[in-house]
Amino acid sequence: MAEKIVAEGVEAHLGERMLSVRPLGGGCIGEVYRAELEEGTPLVAKVDRNGESHLEREAYMLRYLREKSELPVPEVYHGSEKLLLMQFIEGSSRFTEGAERHAAELLAGLHGITADSYGHERDTLIGALDQPNPPTKSWAEFFRDYRLLYIALVAHEAGRLQVEDLLRVERLSEKLDELIEDPNPPALIHGDVWSANVLARGDRITAFLDPAIYYADPEIELAFISLFDSFGRPFFDRYQEIRPIRDGFFEVRRDLYNLYPLLVHTYYFGGGYLRSVRNSLDRFGV
Repeated sequence: MAEKIVAEGVEAHLGERMLSVRPLGGGCIGEVYRAELEEGTPLVAKVDRNGESHLEREAYMLRYLREKSELPVPEVYHGSEKLLLMQFIEGSSRFTEGAERHAAELLAGLHGITADSYGHERDTLIGALDQPNPPTKSWAEFFRDYRLLYIALVAHEAGRLQVEDLLRVERLSEKLDELIEDPNPPALIHGDVWSANVLARGDRITAFLDPAIYYADPEIELAFISLFDSFGRPFFDRYQEIRPIRDGFFEVRRDLYNLYPLLVHTYYFGGGYLRSVRNSLDRFGV
């Protein structure tokens, strides 16, 4: 069924005939395929899964990054609620030290794009979850209301986070003004930088995939990168040369900001991620 949707979409929106199609790995918000067009050009197709209708927002985020930044992301050929057709980019998710340094340069450039408020002009996605982005002048307020408390409540309502844990997140949220001081200006972030969402060839990054964009303190991007060791010392050393990282990030704010992705993963997977959430809450004494 999905193959038929891809073939019909390629013909209707690109005016091309499809030669073959095969599944690819990944795809939190859709089934992912590699399609070969009749003249041999490859492309990536995502097909809506279970009527979730999130693909239009992924297309929007990719187009936004291509328009506003120099971050390498796939070109979108067609984006609707049911079907996303985009450029196929060669690369693997294994990184040399040179590729890590290149990633630092690209993300430092992205973080140089700023706005007047935190959030975004529309809501985006983290995986298949809504990511609310009401424009907010205070980073502590935005992070408290639309990241920590929002995702904790979502995880609780899904039965993944117990009420005791929810109350602990609420207690931590009351302390944010003590923990977040003079943040960076609102900066555009990719929002979901982990190894599987980055492609490289040799010492060059070829693409960042599956964005979850909004304007944030860019340290939240750095925190997430460190959470799964997506990049290591070469990345952080090069980033620091371009955009100095403020004191207190590695000691305090990294663990604070990583509560958001840990709660997202708790919603999806529970288990060990819930233990990590509790360990972080212990660390902040709530």
